Amino acid sequence: MALIPKSHPRLNSLLIREKLVKGFDNNLVAKEGLLAHGRGEAFDYLLGEKTSKSAKEAIKAAAFMLKNAQNSVISVNGNFAALCPKEIIQLANYTNSKIEVNLFYSTEKRKKAITKILKKSGAKEILGLNEKSSIKLSGIDSARRIVDKNGIFSADVVLVPLEDGDRTIALKKSKKKIITFDLNPLSRTAQTADITIVDNVTRAMKLLVVESKKKTQKNSKYNNNKNLKVSILEIKKNLERQAKNA
Repeated sequence: MALIPKSHPRLNSLLIREKLVKGFDNNLVAKEGLLAHGRGEAFDYLLGEKTSKSAKEAIKAAAFMLKNAQNSVISVNGNFAALCPKEIIQLANYTNSKIEVNLFYSTEKRKKAITKILKKSGAKEILGLNEKSSIKLSGIDSARRIVDKNGIFSADVVLVPLEDGDRTIALKKSKKKIITFDLNPLSRTAQTADITIVDNVTRAMKLLVVESKKKTQKNSKYNNNKNLKVSILEIKKNLERQAKNA
């Protein structure tokens, strides 16, 4: 088998798979999370496995929203913790955001594993672990309805990566601004969020950290619906290029 060059995007995809498999073995990732990643990987291929112009615009808007929020929260699930633990902490520090663990397939074992890797990466405070501060969010049937009253429940801006549509809709109904990563620009989550970053979360988080590190961010006239339409056109153009080169 031919070796894959270090600069080839396919190598990054393989490394991500390995991180998730390791995360599964270490109780971070649910088996359903592996299936969800496979679906996302297919969309990433359609994007050409690179960050598009529309995604970069969304990242700039996301950095501005987080930096100017009154009470921003980064919601963390198993896949996110397995793939971007250091970036989660860096982003929280640069944007003064809280970190909250919120799981669809929630178990104490998974919570402890996610807490461990976040603390190892530098987290000082992690919400979503204390039952005494828990409260139920209306409009959700899954375990994700249980949130921290000092975190997601009282937040004005929530970063919800790798998200399910039901919770995104419920959070929006709770009058919160939602930032999400979603490789499918047509998903309910992508269409519902205020800012959708159509990109692989590992690439986008690095760029979001860099953007948030800047002392000032420009308040661009960002429109999520328009940006999603641009991302769909970018996918179409990429497919046309691939077809010509086939």
